[in-house]
Amino acid sequence: MAVAFVYDAGSEAVMMATPADLEDFAVGFSITEGIIVGRSEIRNLEIAPLPTGVEVRIWLARDRGEALAARRRTRAGPTGCGLCGVESLADALRALPFVASEQTVSAIDLVAAMKALAPRQSLNLATRAVHAAALFVPGGGIVAVREDVGRHNALDKLAGALARLERSAADGAVLITSRVSVELVQKAAMIGAPILAAVSAPTALALRTAEATGITIVGIVRDDGLEVFTHPRRIITSL
Repeated sequence: MAVAFVYDAGSEAVMMATPADLEDFAVGFSITEGIIVGRSEIRNLEIAPLPTGVEVRIWLARDRGEALAARRRTRAGPTGCGLCGVESLADALRALPFVASEQTVSAIDLVAAMKALAPRQSLNLATRAVHAAALFVPGGGIVAVREDVGRHNALDKLAGALARLERSAADGAVLITSRVSVELVQKAAMIGAPILAAVSAPTALALRTAEATGITIVGIVRDDGLEVFTHPRRIITSL
């Protein structure tokens, strides 16, 4: 359904999303879009069901609210390409933080983690129609999973869940059940994820962005192995 994000009484974005874990979604979207840095910069958050969808009402700390007001624009949320509605090339290819974490993960553990993710996707087990994003921590397993019909939304929900749990994406690998597109790399950079692993392949622009931001991209993670595309030092392949 339609999920509208309203900041300080001003509409910012309307997303087509699965109406679950909406507080996580709101916090994560706010972080990955650079509206806030952390959960503490949200003063209040309210979920308001409406006849036409859901309105998520967010009140920001004063400095964050003033910064958003300066850049505010109405845009459609990501659909097929994930960049629909942005106003310029600069918006689409925004400056991103460099991910410096040297966290490592073994290839064997990544394959096992991706396999372990499937039975934890309760909504997908019921529908066979939604994506998931998860954080895998070496020695700790999968610590959080979020699902949504949109892969971008699933990653935003994960980002919000980690912020609310006070867990850092720098401690492990983010797993996604989709291809790796540029906006997923952008979101991973915003939460400091050093490794982004996917069941499918990356796009060329996603790889260029990952190379520039220091993110390790691991694709085609299946039972028979995986492929490492960027910054391979973080993936341990020796037995």
